[in-house]
Amino acid sequence: MEVERVQDIASLSKETIPEEFIRSSNEQPALTTVCGTVLEVPVIDLSDPDEEELVKAIVEASSNWGMFQVVNHGIPDETIRKLKEVGQAFFELPQEEKEAYAKPPGSQTIEGYGTKLQKEVQGKRGWVDHLFNKIWPPSQINYQFWPKNPPSYRETNEEYAKHMHGVASKLFRCLSLGLGLEGDEMKAALGGDDLVYLLKINYYPPCPRPDLALGVPAHTDMSTLTILVPNDVQGLQACRDDHWYDVEYIPNALVVHIGDQIEIVSNGKYKSVLHRTTVNKERTRISWPVFLEPPSNLKIGPHPKLINEANPPKFESKLYSEYHASKLNKTPPS
Repeated sequence: MEVERVQDIASLSKETIPEEFIRSSNEQPALTTVCGTVLEVPVIDLSDPDEEELVKAIVEASSNWGMFQVVNHGIPDETIRKLKEVGQAFFELPQEEKEAYAKPPGSQTIEGYGTKLQKEVQGKRGWVDHLFNKIWPPSQINYQFWPKNPPSYRETNEEYAKHMHGVASKLFRCLSLGLGLEGDEMKAALGGDDLVYLLKINYYPPCPRPDLALGVPAHTDMSTLTILVPNDVQGLQACRDDHWYDVEYIPNALVVHIGDQIEIVSNGKYKSVLHRTTVNKERTRISWPVFLEPPSNLKIGPHPKLINEANPPKFESKLYSEYHASKLNKTPPS
């Protein structure tokens, strides 16, 4: 059975949207967004030479917000511009050409072009198509799922992955020091050099009823860190004090989300952020998150150095593959 892509549905939808995209009243953006208030999440200058101050800022943001934006991060504006350009160009290809990169039906891989990702309650759907590519380490890359068009796609994404290393390493170091650990201990506990950099391009076409639909429903990211570049179309929302707010867009900043595995390793000191994505009536929103995923066979739990009588473990240790499967399939943890 052919999968119906949201991009196709959008091209046919003029005033209404199919029932499966209409959210229940407790999720509809028009009813649940705090209007007129843009959430100014912490903005952190990653080039601050005072490491102590930098650590303090990242710890505060990760503990109280679960997300922050970084500027002066060292990734050239030109690299980010090209990343956006080639990603957008892929989704503008003829449908037949995009389908050549589709996830094979029944495949266990997450990579490739697709629409449905995780099980949704009540059979609802998000107003989004996506493309997943592992971009690091080289041993994990499967070029079968990397578009050959536009021709500069591969070179651009390899360049971006190279720069992403520096940002990720600095963030892990600061998060580790903020827990009183050695600078390399948090990254080591999450897989070290075997961490997989998984790029996802989210493509949210214009939606005639953005008041009723969501691009991606409320969730926390299951991996360690998410480092995201959006285009300039508003859409990212975060939950703060049980209310939903738009997150301010800052050109060329990177949005950082604390994921579930960092919350677990920190034994709850750092918080995984609950967020979702809205859609736009006139314009296409696109975002480029990179998920830093632990190896699937790695067992992750609170860091032993953080556990004592006064601070017992708040989370059970489990294989990342088990955690991943239960979260995607909405099954209770075993």
